[in-house]
Amino acid sequence: MVSVLVLFGTGEGQTAKVADRITATFTDRGHDVTTVDVEEISDDIELDAFDAILVGSSIHIGKHHPAVAEFVGTNRDELNVLPTAFFQVSLSSAVDDPDRRAEAARYADELLEDSGWHPDKIGMFGGALRYSKYGFLKRLMLKRIARDATGDVDTSRDYEYTDWDEVDAFTADFAAFVEGRLTDDVGAS
Repeated sequence: MVSVLVLFGTGEGQTAKVADRITATFTDRGHDVTTVDVEEISDDIELDAFDAILVGSSIHIGKHHPAVAEFVGTNRDELNVLPTAFFQVSLSSAVDDPDRRAEAARYADELLEDSGWHPDKIGMFGGALRYSKYGFLKRLMLKRIARDATGDVDTSRDYEYTDWDEVDAFTADFAAFVEGRLTDDVGAS
């Protein structure tokens, strides 16, 4: 059994849904998972108590969740010695436009370069438009962004773009990586 920390920062809840799906996949594989919103992390969580760590962040207006950026920068040394993965949830990953996908990759690259963290796996998933959760100005701004990105500008409803099969494949790949690495470590000792 592997002990896994899934830490995430979310805006309107889509990154939390992805974190929950990742947690379910690890749990179904028989592993012990602790899932924590970065805004609720307590000082008693010790990273070296986990065999693997996944960190996820939403993107809003080109920026990662500030507490996630702070967490990975502050804890990069601990993160760099464990099996780790990073997942990002954004509208830029929701479309097949190569320029938008490159934009999403650039967001991840900037976070990782700025923090000095080198995760073993990276996943970039489409997010959601939660018009029902936005105030007037944010709804107006996101409608303008969505017009170019997805075309979904009907603010009377919400839109979800997450490819759950992609999330499951990413999680299974990382789980197999962790399981293999820990099996190799046990066999070597």
